Amino acid sequence: MFCRVLAGRVQSMRGWIKVGVGIGLAAAALTARWAWAEAPAKAVAVFNAYVAATEARLSKQHASMAEFLAGEAGSDEGKARLRRGEVVVEQMTPPEGMNVPGALLHHWRGTALVPGAKAADFERLLRDFNGYSRTFAPQVMAAKTLAVDGDRVQGWMRVRQKHVITVVMDSTYDVEFGRAEARDGSRRGWSAAHSVRISEIEDAGTKDERVLGPNEEHGFLWRQNTWWSWEERDGGLYIQMESVTLTRGIPVGLGWAVKPFVESIPRESLEFTLEKARLRVTGYR
Repeated sequence: MFCRVLAGRVQSMRGWIKVGVGIGLAAAALTARWAWAEAPAKAVAVFNAYVAATEARLSKQHASMAEFLAGEAGSDEGKARLRRGEVVVEQMTPPEGMNVPGALLHHWRGTALVPGAKAADFERLLRDFNGYSRTFAPQVMAAKTLAVDGDRVQGWMRVRQKHVITVVMDSTYDVEFGRAEARDGSRRGWSAAHSVRISEIEDAGTKDERVLGPNEEHGFLWRQNTWWSWEERDGGLYIQMESVTLTRGIPVGLGWAVKPFVESIPRESLEFTLEKARLRVTGYR
């Protein structure tokens, strides 16, 4: 039915209604057919190895007394773009994601310059899970700090993502913070957030709300690790975020609905988070 609707000429209100019905039916088919158990063990192993390599590279980057920013943001052209107020975004994996057994891995990096911001204020912002629903609204619907042990923080948040379909997920993260001061006096810091649990929520915010079981979830997001690096210099704060996510692969026949979600959401989420953090940190005291 959906294919016949798309093939027709949509020139009237009746035609648009048919298209809407077709999309609704296809979305229903998606949620009925795309359920998948937990991430395949081989995919998780690839993800963990990729994360280990990424963290090894970031450890060297953070220990360097020379260039703190990685990638394009560290080049002369990249720095000029940052000073103009641009957000420099780089895709670290192929456009379609890195194929792993039964899954897709996505890696993005984004950098921004926040004039007048301070490293200490930015770290306080990241530590304050209780404030995430304000800082990162409307994507973050609710959040709270679960535990604090020195430079280790555990936090929970409920996130809503919309791209053709709307998905609500509850996520718990373990986060570790670190900081240093370079010889030139610039203050630096970093954090590493590892997802501990990600659950898909059905009928969020209604009386029928429930957590989908492992055999009911659709695999929109199986794993997510996020790293922040920041450096206070040049009259402001450079903030750099990297995100590595693991999602299930794209089922045959459902690429029209699923592909935009699993390929676009990682980048859009990174850009959204950077922009919101940049807006918030200057007034965070």
